[in-house]
Amino acid sequence: MAFIKLYRNKLEENFQFLDTIFKSRNIQWGVVSKLLCGNEIYLKEIIALGVREIHDSRISNLRKIKSLDPSVQTVYIKPPAKRSIEDIVRYADVSFNTEIYTIEMLSKEAQKQNKVHQIIIMIEMGDLREGVMGEELIEFYGAILKLPNIEILGIGTNLNCLSGIMPTQDKLIQLSLYKQLIEAKFNIHIPWVSGGTSVAIPLILKNARPMAVNHFRIGEALFFGKDLFSGDTIQGMHNDVFKLYTEIIEITEKPDAPIGELGESGVGSTYAPDESEDLGETSLRAILDIGLLDMQPQYIEADDLDITIIDASSDMLVVDISNSKKNYKIGDLISFKIKYMGALYLLSSDYIEKTIG
Repeated sequence: MAFIKLYRNKLEENFQFLDTIFKSRNIQWGVVSKLLCGNEIYLKEIIALGVREIHDSRISNLRKIKSLDPSVQTVYIKPPAKRSIEDIVRYADVSFNTEIYTIEMLSKEAQKQNKVHQIIIMIEMGDLREGVMGEELIEFYGAILKLPNIEILGIGTNLNCLSGIMPTQDKLIQLSLYKQLIEAKFNIHIPWVSGGTSVAIPLILKNARPMAVNHFRIGEALFFGKDLFSGDTIQGMHNDVFKLYTEIIEITEKPDAPIGELGESGVGSTYAPDESEDLGETSLRAILDIGLLDMQPQYIEADDLDITIIDASSDMLVVDISNSKKNYKIGDLISFKIKYMGALYLLSSDYIEKTIG
């Protein structure tokens, strides 16, 4: 059975690296846990780090967090759906919002539950996902300012999540200006200006972040140490907090090209022969106990760089081990580095065991 392993020491070192960066710059931050898909084993590891603020886009995951530690501040990081309002107020201390109608429903539900629900108003700044348009922000803010049982904790934006728009210094300065406009107009103080996610870390490291932007939501950098501007690993961080381990269930020398009449495969693909390939060539192929139900091959890379991924079906992955210097046998494990989307597939699969290393 294939399994994914979280390396506790590497996670802790990445967390301490980030926490030092943020604290030294007087920035608040929370951990985005949606990658973990509500896995209790891994959520306990996050809480054990001392994390006091966890963000997620699934209310079931926030419910799990509250069951593990009610004192953790939970943040729902997408505009709430109408059918989820009751649970949002019950399990999320804070939610991201863009619609007056939704906030009015949150207000009514918060009164029923005798709670004060905090909200972040998300502003559209070019990535074209969720957000109030800038020219409508003052009117929007004024319309919800006096709603009962609603506290406006801050403003924020999402960049690089849909269209790839990067959080440049100019973008964050613009966000800071929205804070100034609101505070001047309504004579209030806005506690949080939430400037984005892991993609903003390079700006923070360069001290290019406007001081008014004082909050960030971090997931990918914590688990993968990735600089999303350059694609490299941030110096001082680990890119292999997670590893995938798969077992070899067959090793056979086979032709490189399939034999027989070609049609569409069971997963909807059709083999396209390469005109330059020698139809008489063979390779040593290994079949691994994982497939498309659990992962996508483009998001994993074998630690043994001499292994080439050939293709996958629903439950099996075929790799070429001809050039490997290792003498693989049936039952051996082959380990893989995982990209963010690869981990998301694996962690959402009920068929992949989750372990701690």
